Amino acid sequence: MDLGDILSPEQIKADLQAANRWEAIDELIGNLVASGKIKPEHREAITAVVKKRESSMSTGIGFGIGIPHASTDLIYEVVGAFGRSKKGINFDALDNQPVNLVMLFLVPQGQFQKHLHTLAKIAKLLHKKEFRLALENAPDGQAMYDIIKSESGK
Repeated sequence: MDLGDILSPEQIKADLQAANRWEAIDELIGNLVASGKIKPEHREAITAVVKKRESSMSTGIGFGIGIPHASTDLIYEVVGAFGRSKKGINFDALDNQPVNLVMLFLVPQGQFQKHLHTLAKIAKLLHKKEFRLALENAPDGQAMYDIIKSESGK
């Protein structure tokens, strides 16, 4: 499962307003509700499970990347939302640097291997400096999606 398979242009926010990781999670889950990927009535429960996971250890992995994620029985397929912050977000990242690119994803409960595999693929892709720079400099969400789509199948 590639990053391009779990995103669509509507699931990319090119201008996250969040100042911290909790606001970023709220904003991206709001995007998943707005794009129909999660039901509005599941929003609070899903937000709680992502924040619980995030509070156990920050998913700010360095290089300006945050990958909040969780498993839940409220979805049936892997779903995700991608956000970019031009000003940077305090994510309590491992390198203490602000985060500019946030990839939130959810995996159905009990699919541990798929969860690890998806996390590994996203982290590997986002560790490519030229890929991160292209995303940071893309003019809008559609352009970001095109970059992700062209890069994620490689």
